[in-house]
Amino acid sequence: MISFIGTIIKNGLALLASLLLLGSSGNTAYAQDAVAGEKIFESNCTACHSIDADIVGPALKDVHKRRGDEWITKFIKNSQELVKAGDKDAVALFEKFKKVPMPSFGSTLSDEEISHVIAYLKEASDKPADVMAQAPAADATEGGTPAVPVEVAFQDMPFMLLFTVALTALVVMLLIATLFLLVRLFIPMMGDSIYEEDFRESWAGRLIFLLRGDFAVVTGKAKDVIHSNHDFDGIQEYDNDLPPWWKYMFYVSIVFAIGYMLHFHVFKTGALMAQEYEMEMEEAALLAAKNADAVTNYELLTEAAALESGKAIFAQNCAACHGTEGQGTVGPNLTDAYWLHGGDVNDIFKTVKFGVPAKGMVPWQGKLTKDQILEVSSYILSLQGSNPANAKEPQGEKM
Repeated sequence: MISFIGTIIKNGLALLASLLLLGSSGNTAYAQDAVAGEKIFESNCTACHSIDADIVGPALKDVHKRRGDEWITKFIKNSQELVKAGDKDAVALFEKFKKVPMPSFGSTLSDEEISHVIAYLKEASDKPADVMAQAPAADATEGGTPAVPVEVAFQDMPFMLLFTVALTALVVMLLIATLFLLVRLFIPMMGDSIYEEDFRESWAGRLIFLLRGDFAVVTGKAKDVIHSNHDFDGIQEYDNDLPPWWKYMFYVSIVFAIGYMLHFHVFKTGALMAQEYEMEMEEAALLAAKNADAVTNYELLTEAAALESGKAIFAQNCAACHGTEGQGTVGPNLTDAYWLHGGDVNDIFKTVKFGVPAKGMVPWQGKLTKDQILEVSSYILSLQGSNPANAKEPQGEKM
């Protein structure tokens, strides 16, 4: 009997160990899927998608919770099939993002690879926001611009807060008006008592006489009283107050500091220096884009190493919209003699750098260096006349 119980215990422990191993192997497999999916995502999707922000396409955080794995798989394989079939989610995305069709990956990615991508999206969605923010921070040295915190304008604040501020301002104005009326009412009643020294030295007296043209409150009155115990080597010190104008300037600076804090830091109705800098940099970028002809005068690169580097950059960032061979999918065919924005190396450089946001072409100036943009521009020109299969019809003007 004892041996029978021992056998059951041993078998039970073995079964439990097997289940634990199966569970851990499943987690390991999921982690491996996510790692593989991240590589696939970076090679095919980062040109148009981010986890946390809309770019050409929507942000993908928690997309598996909103749509489901089956829908995501169909959309990645061929989004336009879902749009033509009238799928409400696919149609809504197509309309929202300026009817820029997503490239079909049904022929380039297997079901297993797509499942890896979905596993990566699930893992990336579960990461805290500060962990996801570490990746853009690493690109800051290469020209990346850190995200600017969203500021709420004063007029966009909640109604109750605006009402409270307005009510407070009204109460302050009523208090000032009441004090003014009281002064006008009681001064005649005081008669000659306003000229008494005690009253003249009070705040009320100083204010009244200042309004009557007596500027002693501003210039001050010398007391000519020597400190009895402040005698150093024959040098004596008078017991005079600080000049009133100096004290009032100090008080005004305190009021100004409070107003400054409310204006810039509480109500946020003014732009701080960092915000002004960002706005000036945006204006400078727009100015540079308009006058780009004067600042881009590059020569076409023909060295094998430069073209190979450009090919790698193209495969990682451009192939999703222009095809792996430049044949054109969402974007135009890059292998023919027709160009929408100019076919010179400098024209292509500017198109890559500043993008064409109205047509879904993102600017790459914050993600690629000047040398990388020149390399990929030169590689694009090296594709001329390659005549790949399934090339898209010509667009633009012949060069």
